[in-house]
Amino acid sequence: MTEGQRSFAMTDPVKNWYAVYTLPRWEKKIARKLEEAGIEAYCPLNRVQRQWSDRKKTVHEPLFKGYVFVRLEEAVKWEVKAVQGILNFVYWNGKPGIIRDEEIDTIKRFLNHFSDVQVDEYRLGVDAKVKIKGGVLMNYEGTIVEVAGNRAWVRIDSMGLRLSAIFEKKNLEPI
Repeated sequence: MTEGQRSFAMTDPVKNWYAVYTLPRWEKKIARKLEEAGIEAYCPLNRVQRQWSDRKKTVHEPLFKGYVFVRLEEAVKWEVKAVQGILNFVYWNGKPGIIRDEEIDTIKRFLNHFSDVQVDEYRLGVDAKVKIKGGVLMNYEGTIVEVAGNRAWVRIDSMGLRLSAIFEKKNLEPI
């Protein structure tokens, strides 16, 4: 190769996982449509035993009701909203939330080893480490010491002092 020539390696564009909201009970149909369109999609399916009056049967139900994961390039992510049955992206901090590859892999491994999995929403509880997202103490980190209703009391350790304050839970983010 001469000095004036350069070598450019062809690299795959970066693709990220996103979650999209679907119409109720359309999760498997959406995943199939996306795959047929050449878009990588993942609809985690849970193996569940169902009892009918005359028999038991193992069925595969979507683990996350109303959601499908899609892996897309940033430049084309908005085109996926044109697929019938997709309502919108799941947003985090005002933009479509990116889901790490490791999180998708964890879901896949978990479902390969267990059946009849249940999904519960993560709740902030006592002793959880949090970051304050709004207000005068924005960006400070603290520890939840009490939770009541939609309010949480947070202890903030900084400069050797302990401050306690009441925050709306919506302004707290787990860390």
